[in-house]
Parts: sequence; structure tokens; C-alpha cells
Amino acid sequence: MRDTLPRLEQTIAQRSGAAPDSSYVASLFAKGRGKIAQKVGEEATETIIAALSGDAHDVTAEAADLIFHLLILLKDVGVPFDDVLAELDRREGVSGLVEKASRNQDGE
Repeated sequence: MRDTLPRLEQTIAQRSGAAPDSSYVASLFAKGRGKIAQKVGEEATETIIAALSGDAHDVTAEAADLIFHLLILLKDVGVPFDDVLAELDRREGVSGLVEKASRNQDGE
């Protein structure tokens, strides 16, 4: 199994507290959660546009950007990617409709 995401998560953590002019990641952290969240939204929109165009190369590139920015947001919020994977594991084998209904009952 690839270790790309754990390595990327570690790099983001290392750069999160660096001087804003030293890296793109550091500059996003310096701008705050609102800017980081905005970038996630922009990348999600660009991924959707690429998907609708049907260009697999563009979808791949935009999905990579989206995941990269999502990992930055998760770091800013204090959520390790392993927690996201654990949540996906928890949902495995559960109908999407059942899982969504359980979240709605919990007030989400």
C-alpha cells in the first residue's frame, strides 16, 4: 500500500508552523481557517467542473489538489487523517441510506 497520504500529512504538519513566506502550506495556515476552507471549496468546484468535462487527466489533477487542501484543513481543525479512515471503516458494509438516516437522527 502506498504511503503517499501519511507522508503528505507529515509534510503539512512540518510546514504548518513555518514562516508564511517559506511555503505555500505555511502561507495558508497564516491566513487562517476561513482561507483554507475557501481553498477546499474552490478545489471541490474545480474537481466537479473537470468531472463534467469528462477529461480524466483534469479530474486526476483537480482531485489531487482537493485532497491536498483537505489534508491542510484537517490539520488546522486537529483531525488526523486516520480518524477519517476510521470513520470510513466504521461505515463499511452499512447502506448509505441507513448511515445517512442515523446521522439525521443524531441531529446532523
